[in-house]
Amino acid sequence: EYLNRWLYEVAKHRTRPMTWRGYEHLVRLHILPTLGRVPLAKLTPQHVHSLVTQKVREGRLSPRTIQYMHSVLRAALNQAVRWRIVHYNAAAMVSTPRVTRREVLALTPADARRLLDAARGDRLEALYSVALALGLRQGETLGLMWSDIDLNTGVLRVRRASQRIPHQGTQLVETKTARSRRTLVMPPIVINALCAHRGRQAVERLAAGGRWVDLDLVFPSERGTLADGPNVTPRFHKLLKRADLPQMRFHDLRHACASLLLVQGVHPRVVMETLGHSQISLTMNTYSHVIPALQREAADRMEAVLTDYA
Repeated sequence: EYLNRWLYEVAKHRTRPMTWRGYEHLVRLHILPTLGRVPLAKLTPQHVHSLVTQKVREGRLSPRTIQYMHSVLRAALNQAVRWRIVHYNAAAMVSTPRVTRREVLALTPADARRLLDAARGDRLEALYSVALALGLRQGETLGLMWSDIDLNTGVLRVRRASQRIPHQGTQLVETKTARSRRTLVMPPIVINALCAHRGRQAVERLAAGGRWVDLDLVFPSERGTLADGPNVTPRFHKLLKRADLPQMRFHDLRHACASLLLVQGVHPRVVMETLGHSQISLTMNTYSHVIPALQREAADRMEAVLTDYA
């Protein structure tokens, strides 16, 4: 009873639709069948530990999904503590399986230039430029409106995202987190790509005639409606093939942006703000593969300082 109340009275109003559906799925299919009959006041860390070990033993869920399930239960119980229904959070006292972090695929500066060269003249050339140079998530890129962009000052504002919701189609939703709402300064290469894209879009608008739906979107479908991420990804994979680059996810353009910025000596705090991360530790943990290059640069700078003073 409590988990259902939390799902509909709390979680549904605090999360995006797809996130809430993920919560509901984990609660109904994995948490309730094991813990549903345990009175909330009698829930112990042992109960939660049994749930976690059971899921590990079954082997149907990945360690990351089990960790996510545990996080959902912990969030629900945190609310119960705040409401004074229970005195402590039983899930907070239980560990979850270790998750092996997926290796981030990094593009070298030469790879990044080759990608943009291959995209020249492509209908989505500007989209790839924005994702690579500014690190926007795919949904954030597809949710951009021309009113979010000032081509004269070179400023772009991330205010929303496009997301496909089961049985409801693609919709504009809030950004992933509050920190994801951010204002970025565009490099000239992105400004130029967007200017060319705007001209190309004007031609598409004329060709569509009365079929064009004016939503002010920067990267809409060929009729002006919200573009669908799963339709953009195959085009991206074809671009990678043209550029003779290894296949990767569209999301890896975001990783490439962060890696390129860090290698160029941009402060991690600036990279964090650019990506819209909530904590700098998230930025540094995700891009730990860049640390050796930064350490080498630091050693070279220290050598220069000490040599000059010697």
